[in-house]
Amino acid sequence: MGVFVFLPLVLPLTAWPIARLAEQQLHPRAATRLLAAVGGVLALCSTLCLMLLMVVGTAQLPGNPLPDAWADPEVRAVLPYDEVVGQAAIPLLVAVAGACAHLVWRHRRVRVRAARALTGLPADRLTVLPDTERAYAYALPGGRGAAGPHGRVVVSRAMLDTLDARERAALIAHEEAHLTAAHHRFLLVAGLAARANPFLRPLRTAVAFTTERWADEEAARTVGDRRTVARAIGKAALASRPAGPGAVTALAPFAATGPVPRRVAALLGPVPPAGALPPAWTAAGLALWTAAGGAAVSALSSANATMTLFTVLRAATVL
Repeated sequence: MGVFVFLPLVLPLTAWPIARLAEQQLHPRAATRLLAAVGGVLALCSTLCLMLLMVVGTAQLPGNPLPDAWADPEVRAVLPYDEVVGQAAIPLLVAVAGACAHLVWRHRRVRVRAARALTGLPADRLTVLPDTERAYAYALPGGRGAAGPHGRVVVSRAMLDTLDARERAALIAHEEAHLTAAHHRFLLVAGLAARANPFLRPLRTAVAFTTERWADEEAARTVGDRRTVARAIGKAALASRPAGPGAVTALAPFAATGPVPRRVAALLGPVPPAGALPPAWTAAGLALWTAAGGAAVSALSSANATMTLFTVLRAATVL
């Protein structure tokens, strides 16, 4: 395997430039898909290499269930600094698995709790809760339970009272876009990638922003007025309060406080071009090719390390 096994652990750094430039230079739909795909590939390759390192490290531990031949010097020679790196990979991989499992568990728990809170209400696409004190709106993805197979938009009466008729239409269109495009899946992939490799955290933040921008653009297209959507976002951000323990923050709220000024500024500008990749000689184009190249090299390095270790272990195993 050589040093190539370590490359996927650090190659996520090549995605940092595109994480910010994609927000500014690409259509949010394309940026979301690109960032989620790059992050997913880099995270899988990083985790795979940790698994390969763990195999070499576990084989050195006394009493392990692996074949004794896997701890032979010929096997350990394929990994530089095998005594330190191999055993260090074991707790790292356990930490990655635990962090990813916790995220999936929390994601599911929030959805179940939110759906359970709607039990007994009509299974309409739009659910208005009679909460006149807290202003909130979120998209509850579909599945079994009160959310229904296609999901539903949940909004409080306080939020609706804050907006006029056109702004309400913009709010509902925004949340509908979250459901239609399954933005929760992109957010989950980005979250898992960030937990698999901390170097991918900027991509998670970027995906959280681009999914909101994607929904903003869909709402503007539905309503036909970008200023109305921008005004609705600003008013909702001033009025919004959490709907419950973790529900809104985990389910893509209509107006989170952080990116609101940037979202409003983008809506007050021209419509971003759709389907066009930036030229390679621009900063965004260079960042795009760098991220794509990093993902490709990471995949090749992982494949090379996997095949090398498989060949060595197969030769060392007594049949």
